[in-house]
Amino acid sequence: MSYLRPSNIDGAKHSWAVAALLVKRLRKEWPEVKIIFRGDSGFCRHRMLTWFEKNKVDYIIGLPGNKRLEKECKDLIIKSKEEFEKTKIKQKLFSETTYAAKTWSKERRVIVKAEHTELGANTRYIVTNLEGQAQHLYENVYCARGEMENRIKEQQLDMFADRTSCHNWWPNQFRLLLSSVAYVLMETIRRLALKTTELAEAQVGTIRLKLLKIGAVVIRNTRRIKLLFSSHYPYQDLFKKVAHQLINTA
Repeated sequence: MSYLRPSNIDGAKHSWAVAALLVKRLRKEWPEVKIIFRGDSGFCRHRMLTWFEKNKVDYIIGLPGNKRLEKECKDLIIKSKEEFEKTKIKQKLFSETTYAAKTWSKERRVIVKAEHTELGANTRYIVTNLEGQAQHLYENVYCARGEMENRIKEQQLDMFADRTSCHNWWPNQFRLLLSSVAYVLMETIRRLALKTTELAEAQVGTIRLKLLKIGAVVIRNTRRIKLLFSSHYPYQDLFKKVAHQLINTA
């Protein structure tokens, strides 16, 4: 779901409502599916956390640091610094605590990563209701959102999701939806038709450039559409294979 919002409001405004719609739709199709919401600290809002807990949705979300958290984790932060000063090797220590912001209705589990490098301290916090070891949840579950952000960047740059130059909201929202649909189509081609080819892990910009952004003559009659490519088109065999795969899949 792609939703365009003004830039002068809270970054997480309406996010819980969008998440609720997605959760309800997913559970309509797959009632027993396990859903985990993963996001950066911009999504850490008490309303979202409360809704997730009431509706049995797991979450792992970045938590902004503050003086109270730093005080609670002071020993771990100091230990990380001391170990770095001894070894001159980057240190990453993990622990957990419980914490409740003033707007929260209860305490929640917070995982702490106390990192220290030659650049200084880099302490991070995440709030979660998932079970498991702190280091595993941070490194293998939370940090995996980096790949998700790569996909978002892919849509923005290669499917032009950032082209919102109209003066009114609706045309810009419509452009964003078209970009999202285009990305889903490209991802489907990559997943179904390119999985055994040289472009199996290519970004959508590369797929566009090599398979779609090419010169051709289109001849159409009542029974078929014929594409005439240049005899020097270097990806003729790949194009045929992709077309064949898509036809068989359909």
